[in-house]
Amino acid sequence: MVQSVNGLTLQQLRYFITVADEGSISAAADLLYVAQPTMSAAMKELEARVGRTLLVRSARGVALTADGAEFLGYARQVVEQVELLEQRYLGRPPSRRLLGVSTQHYSFAVDAFVRMVQASGADEYEFSLRETRTEEIIEDVRTLRSEIGILYRNDFNRKVLDKLLRESRLVFHPLFLADPHIFISRSNPLASRHRATLEDLEDLPRLTFDQGANNSFYFAEEILSTLSSKRDIRVSDRATIFNLMIGLGGYTISTGIISGELDPSIVAIPLDVDERIEIGWIDHAAVPLTEQARRYLAEVRAVVTGFGVEVLG
Repeated sequence: MVQSVNGLTLQQLRYFITVADEGSISAAADLLYVAQPTMSAAMKELEARVGRTLLVRSARGVALTADGAEFLGYARQVVEQVELLEQRYLGRPPSRRLLGVSTQHYSFAVDAFVRMVQASGADEYEFSLRETRTEEIIEDVRTLRSEIGILYRNDFNRKVLDKLLRESRLVFHPLFLADPHIFISRSNPLASRHRATLEDLEDLPRLTFDQGANNSFYFAEEILSTLSSKRDIRVSDRATIFNLMIGLGGYTISTGIISGELDPSIVAIPLDVDERIEIGWIDHAAVPLTEQARRYLAEVRAVVTGFGVEVLG
């Protein structure tokens, strides 16, 4: 097996991937049983070969530059393809599977993640699934902490969101369109209704996901975020928001796609508003997806299609 690609060795690429994942040259050296000076020299030689600064070094470790984030994506692609060749033609065992996904709080994203892990067939893997704030999803994908981000846009936030994605060299790929629904407890009186109106919600606690210091309406995870509410509660995770739906009779607005297995006590009721929600995934414009990322997206499409929703593209 040829161990170099255009003057770059596979060992250098593997070293670089580990350094990026660990955020530290010394930690990567320990993990790979390499002397720290050897690892440091390998990174300097790699930067000299590509003619670009890939890492910013500090007392706290290392961070990827913009060029480094792009290079990391390609390095992972090359190493992944070589490992696939080795598995097929040299009988090597499957390598440790890797994938990071950052998403807004959608049960379909978790459902697909479960199916992807179950279908991976790998003895070893290192997957991450982060349900987090909108701004952090964008930052995770920009820095390649996650390969894929899942979020929504609509007519209200589209212009701001698209500008931020362009500046971060990210691309939004539409996945499906959804009619807004309210998520409520099965014990809520509205659960028996075929549709709900904004007037029905006036006296109910509105539950939204906290967006941190940048709590801009444009980063809200829910549509109609600019409408006033007499009772507002912000939460940071999906388990809490479901508990408040049950305990306080509150509601949140989302896609209407909800997993009965993951969320058996919550129901989705159509909301009578003239709005649509566009759900999509984002990735780095300059970095091709790994095979594992494509597998995850295939599971996302399968889960969404299973709810009778037409997938775009």
